[in-house]
Amino acid sequence: MAELSVDRVAVVVDGVVSPFELGVACEVFGTDRSADGIAGWDFAVCSPGGRPTRGWSGFGLTDLADLDVAAAADLIILPTCVDRTQAPSPAVAELITGAAARGSLVAAFCSGVFMLGHAGLLDGRGCTVHWVYETEFRQRFPRALVDPSALYVEDSGVFTSAGTVAAVDLCLHIVRRTRGLRAATVLARRMVAPPHREGGQAQFVETPVPAAEDDVLAEVLEWIERRLDQPVTVAELARRSGLGERTFLRRFAAGTGTTPHRWLTQRRLDRAQRMLEETALSVDEIAVACGYGSAAALRHQFTRLRGTNPSAYRRAFGSTGRPTPR
Repeated sequence: MAELSVDRVAVVVDGVVSPFELGVACEVFGTDRSADGIAGWDFAVCSPGGRPTRGWSGFGLTDLADLDVAAAADLIILPTCVDRTQAPSPAVAELITGAAARGSLVAAFCSGVFMLGHAGLLDGRGCTVHWVYETEFRQRFPRALVDPSALYVEDSGVFTSAGTVAAVDLCLHIVRRTRGLRAATVLARRMVAPPHREGGQAQFVETPVPAAEDDVLAEVLEWIERRLDQPVTVAELARRSGLGERTFLRRFAAGTGTTPHRWLTQRRLDRAQRMLEETALSVDEIAVACGYGSAAALRHQFTRLRGTNPSAYRRAFGSTGRPTPR
């Protein structure tokens, strides 16, 4: 999976806009995170002619930049639109098609995906859309390759997300692709993001450690984090929590949204990603440090759940500046 470079981000509003999706883009890309060690983005909210618009909750949006600012962006984001039947204005349609043609990234949240469809950017491309709009979307854009089960989809530089909160999932994915795993992890924790949500395209999203309200579960999760290089069984976790195995499994699912095995696998792969990014250790050494018996076992899980192999991942995201160990 090739590394993406994004330094300039523009949100384009073309009519009445959803405050939530606009806020997600502003929170992720328009907030200074330098204190957390995350390199920032040159960020702007734009409209045709810089004209004021309003959120559908009734408040106004002013001091917007013109579309010429968005034309220079590496990533253009289209938040939710109100009228799905309405094609984007000619200026916005030209902007997003031109951006995609020159290799800039284009992303749309929820019903904003309809704007991409009207502009012809989804013909023959994979995408997703809120399940409520799936039938209508397929009728309007029969050439789009819709995956209604996905939280988000990336296809050739065009990103689409499903319902409202999936905008957060997609933004974390983009951060992961452009700033690396650590930045996505830190940002998810600062945003108090929910635990990893299973989804067809979710394998590249960092799985943040859940901020569990269950004190017993939180202690167990912290204990696991310190032992990712060692074997861990459900029976052992249940004993440590002081609960029976069935009760522990129910509490674990309620607190994390998944099973201990899946959670542990994700955390081990997260550690492997960080080590591939930040160290010159061999894949064999990383496998041992992440609780795998062999490099082959790590490669199998990494390829299955991350969609690429450790060596290719290191070539894309490694920052040590040293040759990849064989």
